Amino acid sequence: MTISADASFEVLPFTRTCRHIWEDGDHVLIGVSPGNSYFSAERVAGLARWAVSRFAQVDFVYADLHVDRMFGAFGYTPEHAGRRASKEIKAVRRRIVKGVEDSGSPHAEIRVRALSEFLANPVYQLLHRRVLHFLETDDTFRKGCEEMALHFIGSKLPEGESMTDSQLRVCFDYLAAELPFFIDTPSILDVPSSVAAYHVRMPMTDVLFARGGGLRATRNQAYAVVRPGTEDSAAATGGSADERRAA
Repeated sequence: MTISADASFEVLPFTRTCRHIWEDGDHVLIGVSPGNSYFSAERVAGLARWAVSRFAQVDFVYADLHVDRMFGAFGYTPEHAGRRASKEIKAVRRRIVKGVEDSGSPHAEIRVRALSEFLANPVYQLLHRRVLHFLETDDTFRKGCEEMALHFIGSKLPEGESMTDSQLRVCFDYLAAELPFFIDTPSILDVPSSVAAYHVRMPMTDVLFARGGGLRATRNQAYAVVRPGTEDSAAATGGSADERRAA
């Protein structure tokens, strides 16, 4: 079920419960990865305008953990990896801040924070430990993380090659730092409910929101694909009609 939020974006909640949480309008979290060209300052401005028109609170959270290790795992020297990571992280924060400023939205309703700012948060710490535990003990969860890793870095691999164990381990650490916000953002940020918004459906969505056991998102955590609502949608997301699931 697609929700046409406005002329700029369409929203595809993953389940009926996700739709109800979206309708509550308490909070939305928009995660941004360094080096992702989708999140231009213009796109962030559009997302910010959309978000404040529908939600009481908005957080942009950008990944800044293990980025240097990701570059190192794919051939950069430690020194070059550190410089490249620092450059990418500064650039993504700059684009988000500019987008928020250009949106004309009341800044008090929008926060821009790095993932590393939550390392001292006890709820985040607990959820992070749970993610690491299920990576080691739950084959379904691990397989979903492997699919996520391939989604993010598959294009960086030489044709015909698979990820090495060391590359996969770094990808797991990178993902494990982000996944607490897909599981229980309300407890991390002390909000009544939250929607994790991204422009494509992620491989972990089924694992966290559809299966009956294992590590699952909390009842007040939702996931929704939020993407351009015009004919640019498919080009921007790489999605197909078969991927547009909303119960």
